[in-house]
Amino acid sequence: MTAMVHTEPQADGSAPAAVPPTEDAPAPRRPSLSPSRAADFKTCPLLYRFRTIDRLPERKSLAAVRGTLVHSVLERLYDLPPARRTPEEALELLEPAWAELREEPGIAELFETAQADGGETDANAPESVAVWLASAGKLVERYFTLEDPRRIQPDGREQLVEVTLPDGLLLRGYVDRLDVAPNGALRVVDYKTGSMPREAFESKALFQMKFYALVLWRTRGVVAAQLKLLYLGDGDALTYAPEEAELVRFERTLLAIWSAIERAVATGEFRPNKSRLCGWCDHQALCPSWGGTPPPFPAEAAAAAGWRTTLPVAPV
Repeated sequence: MTAMVHTEPQADGSAPAAVPPTEDAPAPRRPSLSPSRAADFKTCPLLYRFRTIDRLPERKSLAAVRGTLVHSVLERLYDLPPARRTPEEALELLEPAWAELREEPGIAELFETAQADGGETDANAPESVAVWLASAGKLVERYFTLEDPRRIQPDGREQLVEVTLPDGLLLRGYVDRLDVAPNGALRVVDYKTGSMPREAFESKALFQMKFYALVLWRTRGVVAAQLKLLYLGDGDALTYAPEEAELVRFERTLLAIWSAIERAVATGEFRPNKSRLCGWCDHQALCPSWGGTPPPFPAEAAAAAGWRTTLPVAPV
């Protein structure tokens, strides 16, 4: 088991450097598995490679940035005293959160406007900032139809949880909110800005939550009493109560995924998986399924990141 720590995530989900107890200098980073990267590999191994090994840039989207903004507002909401956790107070948090977010590279350009005073009001823009912020505000307001935050005191928000399994696999991820009841029961809460998936896709939605439940069980010795997904797009919620035996099976699933990833890295063979999700992929021009050619596998970068590869690596 490992202790929970709070550090900035790597772009590929790998763990930050561990700090030895007697030294301040960090140890070399090593690969790890996060819920999003595991889902990437299940969806398309080549997508996993492009994001994790090659680290190819991807376009930001208004929907994704809106999700980041809403998450930031809901995190800040719990900085307020319980009595002030109201819809009105939450909406007041939108503007300062947006002021910080818009400073990140590439975000202001999403609105394709050029205002000298910095206020995007171009009527020809695909979506003005005012309209976009209003849509984020509606998601924030809808949160209050699902929970009463005045009655909740989170144990953690945007909390990094990680554990090293007995075989050496490092699991790590960020939990939107972790609640701990007086009797020690755990509730894992995740905010989604979309709508609740159809029943056939519930297992995919719960994959991330089971991942968190497994890490918490391995670190705290407690099986989460409830996994809760709050869908702000339609004001619905999906709850699930995992069992210990189920988490044991899920751990085996993650180990199998990791073994497949390690084999792919060792050989450099990441096969594409063509599906309807390809329409949202930024890398079609490099994908064989779409007539493209991937760049040479970056064996040196993989080795430097701690991966084991059988491919030739230039001597340093």
